[in-house]
Amino acid sequence: MNSAIITLKKGEGRSLKAGSLWVFDNEIARVEGKFENGDVVSVADFDGYPMGQGVINVNSKIRVRMLTRNPEAVIDEEFFYKRAKNAWEYRKKTVDTSSCRLIFGEADFLPGFVMDKFEDVLVVQSLSLGIDKWKLAIVDGMKKVLAEDGIIIRGVYERSDAKERVKEGLPQEKGFIGEEFDTTVQIVENGVKYWVDIKDGQKTGFFLDQKYNRLAIQKLCKDARVLDCCTHTGSFALNAGIAGAKEVTGIDVSDLAVAQATENAKLNGLEDTVHFKAANIFDLLPELEEKGEKFDVVILDPPAFTKSRASVKNAIKGYREINLRAMKLVKDGVYLATCSCSHFMTYELFTETIHQAANMVHKRLRQVEFKTQSPDHPILWAAQESYYLKFYVFQVCEEF
Repeated sequence: MNSAIITLKKGEGRSLKAGSLWVFDNEIARVEGKFENGDVVSVADFDGYPMGQGVINVNSKIRVRMLTRNPEAVIDEEFFYKRAKNAWEYRKKTVDTSSCRLIFGEADFLPGFVMDKFEDVLVVQSLSLGIDKWKLAIVDGMKKVLAEDGIIIRGVYERSDAKERVKEGLPQEKGFIGEEFDTTVQIVENGVKYWVDIKDGQKTGFFLDQKYNRLAIQKLCKDARVLDCCTHTGSFALNAGIAGAKEVTGIDVSDLAVAQATENAKLNGLEDTVHFKAANIFDLLPELEEKGEKFDVVILDPPAFTKSRASVKNAIKGYREINLRAMKLVKDGVYLATCSCSHFMTYELFTETIHQAANMVHKRLRQVEFKTQSPDHPILWAAQESYYLKFYVFQVCEEF
């Protein structure tokens, strides 16, 4: 049995009872028993009814992150092996697993833990103290699960260098778990080859969540002139190129990203049609408009303009600005792909912002499709933070 029991206040824990995995500090009435930060504790409702078990950290406003609803479950290596097994079996049914997200935190009932697979390499990110204590057990469990299907992992790299760890009282860390290996890995997605820098690339090295959104733009890009804004390592641009676009320009503010994207174009034999340059899209889009440039497809894949509710208003201005500029750059009757990867920029807000942008430049939008993140980033309905990516494709038409 756990040495500490967390009891909720009467009337609190509504989100927990609805399926959330978080217990906030202001929901707790009392703590009985001894514990250290990161320990597994029992959680009970105000009347003593058992709610399950989670890991505690008094340094965080998210005081307890739930691991299980079963008050009798034994939290050990076998427990995390089973979590890894469930995560892998789900991916085998839903996505191309050559490279994919194997564990997506709360949505895989492992709060604060992320694991990506790039061919035969794993990249892990631990964001909470409680799960950090079990990260080696999770890694070993997943390696065992994959080996059962004949997949041998040659190396594991940790990218726990996110700022979120500071809120948990944890240091930012990155480095090898186990033996060292070459941290530049080649992957294939949608028929496109990429070099992935898992050591110094953004987050875990590559954004896997847009996998099927990138595939969706291929059918629009044959013989097209394409502009890909915030291209990162060139993923949307390269999908356009491999689909037969006649000319693709990828833009990113990072010189490093542009250099990596250029190498990826060479890797795919697309260096003659897909080109990249470093620029800030807030400066570049008005310049292109002033020059009278027009494109058959414009893609907007910006970083999150807001990571908190406090900055949502400024984010709306940013999204509205780049979308209205992009609508001016597409020819009449052709296509705009646009997205937001911020949880706080909700579906309703993002949709209304695009609508406002269209009205401001007198364009009519015909929705081709709406998509979210790839299924290896599952959306757990009780965990709102797991739903973050909104992706639209529109045909942009002049008003009659």
